[in-house]
Parts: sequence; C-alpha cells; structure tokens
Amino acid sequence: MASATSLSWSSSSLLSRNMHLNFSTIRQRQPCRESASTPFVTAMASPGFQTVLVTGAGGRTGRHVYQKLKERPDQFAAKGLVRTEESKKMIGGGDDVYTGCITKAESLFPAFSKIDALVIVTSAVPKVKPGFDPSKGGRPEYYFVKGGSPEEVDWLGQKNQIDAAKEAGVKQIVLVGSMGGTNLNNPLNALGNGNILVWKRKAEKYLADSGIPYTIIRAGGLQETEGGKRELLVGKDDELLATDTRTISRADLAEVCIQALLFEEAKNKAFDLSSKPEGQGVPTCDFKLLFSRITSTF
Repeated sequence: MASATSLSWSSSSLLSRNMHLNFSTIRQRQPCRESASTPFVTAMASPGFQTVLVTGAGGRTGRHVYQKLKERPDQFAAKGLVRTEESKKMIGGGDDVYTGCITKAESLFPAFSKIDALVIVTSAVPKVKPGFDPSKGGRPEYYFVKGGSPEEVDWLGQKNQIDAAKEAGVKQIVLVGSMGGTNLNNPLNALGNGNILVWKRKAEKYLADSGIPYTIIRAGGLQETEGGKRELLVGKDDELLATDTRTISRADLAEVCIQALLFEEAKNKAFDLSSKPEGQGVPTCDFKLLFSRITSTF
C-alpha cells in the first residue's frame, strides 16, 4: 500500500540519469553557519512557535525535515507521519510520530490534530520489475505496487492531506515536488506508465487553489551530500533544466522547507530549486532574500 513514507523514492538516481545531471565537487567551502547575521536566527524571521507535521517523515528527505525541526525546539514542535511501525522506529519511535496511510483519509486525523503547518514529503515509489540483469545492459522496466500508483499517492494521497490540513485549520502547507512537470514527455512519466509528474502537478494545483497559504518546492535531482555548503538557485517552469545546475542536496532541500515556514516572502509561491556545485558561488544563508527573488505563484 502506498504510504506517507514514500516520498524519497529512488528519483534521485532516476532524475540524475534521465536529466543527464552532472554534479562535481570543485573544492571544499565552509558551510553556512548560524550567526546573528543570518536571517533565519533573527526574531523578525519567526512568526512564532509552530507545531509542524511532516508526512513522509520516514523517507530520505522527509527524515531530514523531521530531524531539523527536532533540532529547533525553541521554534518548532515536530510531528511525523509514517506508514509502518518499522519506519516509526527508524526515526526514533517517539510519541510525536504517527502511523497512517495517506490514501486512507480517515487514518490521517490523529496526526493532523492541533498542527500549525504541514510539510508534505510523500511520493509514489517505482520498483524495478523482477528479472532485470544489469550485467546484460539495457534499461530496467518499472512498476508500482497495488495501491501505490502516482494517481493514488501523488494525487489522491496528497489531496487527502490538503483536505485534512484545511479541516485542521493549518496556517501553511509546504509541498515538495519535482522539476520536469512542464514536459509531458519527461522520462519520469514513463516509469511504470505512471505519469508521476502529471499527478504531482495536479496536486500542486489543488493546493494552490485551496485557499491555504502554500509554498510549492519543485526540487531537482536529489543528492546525498552535506547541506549548507552550496549556493541555492530558484527558478520557474523548469528553466533550470536547461542549465548545468540541476541538483540539490536533500539536506538543503529540507532546510528550505523549514525556512519557508519562517518567512512571509515564501508564502503563496511555487518555484524550482537546485544549487551550484560546492565551491562555486557563496553558500546561501539569506533565505529572506532567496524567497524574495521568487515571483511565480504556480
């Protein structure tokens, strides 16, 4: 069954392969450090203490978001939603982690009770069909498990979350999506014939029309690299795919999700997100400025 743990599918490698991403580390640079000069630690940046639910908290990106929230108890009370008890144990197994299935709306209500904001980090997960032998060359074929198709997870599952959040009276929803949605022929849509970017885009539109303040982040190819060491780039309508800067660290993506909860400049915005290679440019610390550069609402 599709689940709230499903966001961080193997799309990082799939994006890298299908978008011909080229990521290289040029030289080490000190990460952006929190200080009085960085906007995200100033009093003006914070709208007040928030209880934030992260769905897909057991995934590779959702885990980053959940843990980063936990590290800031002066600003946030973190709650997580995962599909299984096993996933719950993987992220600490605390009382603030709930189990539920995003395709079953009734299972969401306990986790959504008394929250101020929601970060949606869920996605359908394509699986390789049995029998593929990489030593023989060729490309694998993919499928989605029953109940775990993009239509069910990325559309209906996200719709369920948005509806539950609206009923709970949340003040903001941050939704993590993927770049590539402007192109129906994007290779990701062919995986398992799932049209995953089409369904993601439909959920994004539903959120934008919901009346809830929102931030839609369409991430580039996801990297398992240290955060805070790169200059972040924002764009719209997949324009970043025409450049050589089409990847983003999962840790940096998680940080942007959290920063979006702190700045009015991030509300009712939709944007693509990537980064320069480490060593090029200046690591991003001024998130107010980053969000201020965004003009697109969808």
